[in-house]
Amino acid sequence: MLRKFLRDRRGDYMIATAIAIVPIMGALALAIDYAEITRQRATTLNALDAAGIATARRIVEGATEKEAKQYALAFFEANMPGADTSKTTFNVIMPTSKQGGGLLTIEAEHPYKPYFLSAFGKLLGAEIGEINFAAKTQVRLKNTLEVALVLDNSGSMNYKGSGSGKKRISLLKDAAKQLVKKLADEAEQMKQVAKPVQFGLVPFAASVNVGSGNAGASWMDTEGRSPIHHENFDWSTMPADKKVVQAGGVYVKSGEAWQDEEGAVVTRFTLLDEMQRITGRTWESNWEYGCTSYWWGRCREYGWVDKGEYKYTYGGYASWQGCVEARPYPYNTDDTAPSKSTPATLFVPMFAPDETDLTSGGRASNSYWSDVTSGNSSYRQAYMPKYFAPSSTSSSAGDGEGPNYSCTTKPITPLVDVTVAAGLNEINDAIDDMSPNGGTNVPEGLAWGWRVVSGAAPFSEGRPDSENGNDKVVIVLTDGENTYYTPGSLGYSDDADNKSIYSAYGYTAKSQPGASFTRLFMGTGTGINKSGYYNDNYTAAMNDHMQQLCDNAKSEGLILMTVSLDLSEKKSGEKDAIQALKECASESRFRKDPNNPSKAAKLYWNATGGNLSEKFEEIADELSNLRIVG
Repeated sequence: MLRKFLRDRRGDYMIATAIAIVPIMGALALAIDYAEITRQRATTLNALDAAGIATARRIVEGATEKEAKQYALAFFEANMPGADTSKTTFNVIMPTSKQGGGLLTIEAEHPYKPYFLSAFGKLLGAEIGEINFAAKTQVRLKNTLEVALVLDNSGSMNYKGSGSGKKRISLLKDAAKQLVKKLADEAEQMKQVAKPVQFGLVPFAASVNVGSGNAGASWMDTEGRSPIHHENFDWSTMPADKKVVQAGGVYVKSGEAWQDEEGAVVTRFTLLDEMQRITGRTWESNWEYGCTSYWWGRCREYGWVDKGEYKYTYGGYASWQGCVEARPYPYNTDDTAPSKSTPATLFVPMFAPDETDLTSGGRASNSYWSDVTSGNSSYRQAYMPKYFAPSSTSSSAGDGEGPNYSCTTKPITPLVDVTVAAGLNEINDAIDDMSPNGGTNVPEGLAWGWRVVSGAAPFSEGRPDSENGNDKVVIVLTDGENTYYTPGSLGYSDDADNKSIYSAYGYTAKSQPGASFTRLFMGTGTGINKSGYYNDNYTAAMNDHMQQLCDNAKSEGLILMTVSLDLSEKKSGEKDAIQALKECASESRFRKDPNNPSKAAKLYWNATGGNLSEKFEEIADELSNLRIVG
């Protein structure tokens, strides 16, 4: 019997089933509960995403932190049908970043009580309670944009762009207006926000024009206190009875010959007023009875004689056109607010000295006034009484001529709201009005681009730098390397030993009080030859200033986008310019470097005349990404 029982196989399946049912039931319970917890987690994530986007919009519309948090919770619960949210831990982290609109983070920790798994656990004598799972969503708020277009207006922009039949400046105008329009159109979605997209324009060449209407602005050096204001003026050449002396940090008229003008402050502005030209003349008769004819020294005939003379009328020769010199280092590389307590931070109007009339060594680059003295070329140039003597010329100085030499660009257009017709028309008109002429000074253009989007003086149209949800962007385009020229390189003489053409850094032969070398070399690295007065070294110094400026701007949260136009890495100078622009550019928040996915893409574009419009489309896409709720 026993042996028969042992040989009987009919009950093996029952035993095997009894043994296997335990893990099968466990797996089934786990599968069912896993499916359910996955479904609930997906529901929770969807609810969080919906609450995040909706709340972000409320924040943009101006909701307070308390209102936003209450709204987020209500929206979340409304999107959790059938779920018990009474035990849900819900947390809203408000955006704190000043860039990219800031991140709104919403977190939820939700308990799940297993159905079958807990029952199965009891079979095994184990207690399986609630399982908590966490989920979160992050939403970047739709933010406002402030963009400064810093565009090259140097003479080479008159060349035809490669791959196109149009001049580079025309291609640039079309691309820039296209960019503005796209961002303006997109901003229609943000009518609930004041000034959602603003654009400013900084045309640059050898210098930057801040607008002649700012002559009396608080940030201008209206009293001549800056250490560079009188850099090219030798007031010791004035006569004894008509002196100009320094008193209390300013230069004033001193001497009886000044009469009621004695004590008046002398600046570049007042010197422009002193420069008078002939505007007309009239003959004033003075009839006297006297000899009208002589013979051998004796009068042979008497009559009435007109002993009158011409009376001349005078008018101004030139007024300040609006260009300023670069501030002395380090203020040329940062956004330090102008202050009278620190005169070097104030902006000094450009005033190109009248250069020598002597022609023995060739023609000076900018001789526009009579020297009124003898001596060598350096003395003639620095001789100040000449500006107080009326000129025999009847013509006034044209744009970029005389004291305004190297001032060739149109004025800056401060930030305007392009979502309204008036603002859009203003920026488009300013773009159309650009006219190429002169050299290339990218760092000065970039510096003023920063100042345009800054929330403080000199231009204060931008939002406060501390405001959340606002991006400040500077877009720089140039078609060449930085330039500063020696007179000889342009075919002029340098009898006065200026070492350079006058431009935004003054003459490179001049230095600040107490400095051992020129302003252009101030603050540059060891790789710059501080006594090298030649074009390539000037370019290297400007590149050095530019890199410091870029680093400083990016450290303050600015987004820098750079574009080279028709530059080739096969040419050494252009290769250096390309590298400088690449290093200057910020990194994208959204795109990866296609050649190295572990790094962010640089916001640099190398364009040709033929594809400039396409590159600006890519820039527009990048700017659009800064404003999308996502």
